[in-house]
Amino acid sequence: MLPFIDKILLQFRSCFSRRAAFHWFVITVIGLMLRSDQLGVTSILRDLSLHPRCYETLIHFFRSSAWSLESLRQTWLQVVRKTAPLMVVHERVVLVGDGMKQAKEGRRMPGVKKLHQESENSSKGEYIFGHLFGAIGVLAGTPTKWFYLPLLMNLQDGVKAIRNWNASAEQEPASHVVQMIDQGFAAAKTFGSALLLLDRYFLSIPALEQWKRSQTSNKACLDLVTKAKTNAIAYEPPAAKKPGRGRPPKKGKKGKLKELFQTRAAEFQTATLLLYGKEESVSFLCLDLLWGQGLYQPLRFVLVLHRGQPSILVSTDLTLEATEIITLYGYRFKIECTFREMKQVIGAFGYRFWSKSMPKLKRYLRKNEGHPLEQVTDEADQKRIRLTLEAIERFVMCSCIATGSVQMIALRFSTRTPGLFWRYLRTPSKAIVSEATVMVYLRKSIFRLLAQSPHLTLTQIIRFKQEKRHMDADLLAS
Repeated sequence: MLPFIDKILLQFRSCFSRRAAFHWFVITVIGLMLRSDQLGVTSILRDLSLHPRCYETLIHFFRSSAWSLESLRQTWLQVVRKTAPLMVVHERVVLVGDGMKQAKEGRRMPGVKKLHQESENSSKGEYIFGHLFGAIGVLAGTPTKWFYLPLLMNLQDGVKAIRNWNASAEQEPASHVVQMIDQGFAAAKTFGSALLLLDRYFLSIPALEQWKRSQTSNKACLDLVTKAKTNAIAYEPPAAKKPGRGRPPKKGKKGKLKELFQTRAAEFQTATLLLYGKEESVSFLCLDLLWGQGLYQPLRFVLVLHRGQPSILVSTDLTLEATEIITLYGYRFKIECTFREMKQVIGAFGYRFWSKSMPKLKRYLRKNEGHPLEQVTDEADQKRIRLTLEAIERFVMCSCIATGSVQMIALRFSTRTPGLFWRYLRTPSKAIVSEATVMVYLRKSIFRLLAQSPHLTLTQIIRFKQEKRHMDADLLAS
């Protein structure tokens, strides 16, 4: 198991211009994979028994100029493509994208803004102050268990003013839905072609316009599978020939999709599909219609009745079967499961990066009052705020690598390592263990595994950081 982790981490060596920075990257990822609490980066030092003087250098690592976030993301995409057992549908991998909101109360933390939460959970506030991340991942695993393996995560709201400080930017930062489409194409370039599963929030005209532009300008092939709102309106294709003079019509008859559940109920078909790990009976009707006022994009709509609840699924690929669209969209919920593991188990969003140069957060802005960031004109202050923002995204990216590594360990070693099943569970997994089980095993066995593999690079790095006599030289090197 430890040689497998070592092999993964060694592939990132080219991302770092200095050896010390690469060593701290290894420490960070290993620490996130086994830490027992989420009390900041100090938990990494405690669980790996590192020297206390490592703390300042580890904090500096996330603002270091010895590595870039983009190179780390590209290398991680290549590692996943080569190592993970990916789900493939018609020679295309299956990507999943969504937004994730994390509450943050930092008054001097960049990117914090007021966010609205649409949730049926009464314990969640309707409005929170926090960060909005956009996430893209890929489905990996076996037919018995699929994981959402995170690939890319970045802040997509509340950072427009900070992004505009970059003089090399050619255009203003795009909206959340447009950035999600761009991220999907960025991931699809590595895998060749892909299907992207999205929530109904992302079925919008700006998203489809960006998808059409990217389809023609990128070498990657990406199709969307998403969900429409129940009040969606679509148009029939226009007639082949228009009588008389004038421009041919772009659309046909308009209709409300929810009314088709009653008016065309006799045309619904029934099938038994594997949904959420169980065989379920669903009724569906497949239609190719035009959608979007002024856009009139051809889409495949699948009207679904499951346990008496109506749903409208949408695909930009008109060749996908209706049953394939229903089955694929059932896997979209895997992203919510991984978000839960990243929050509660990995502690991927337990960062506390802030800057004195950042203006204090104003919770209640008056009408027509400018954002406090607009008053920051000093280049040194702007640079410190940008570094703080990048430190947040770097920490989250390291957490994505740690989460994906844990998932690949579960997929590869669940049948080879009996020790993974020692943990008592009321409902134990019969095939592949969870991320939490792998982390508990690593936490209990890490020093025994290190003793068994003294020749590995990660073993030598961890032991070097544990020795007090080497600390002064290492601090100077970093």
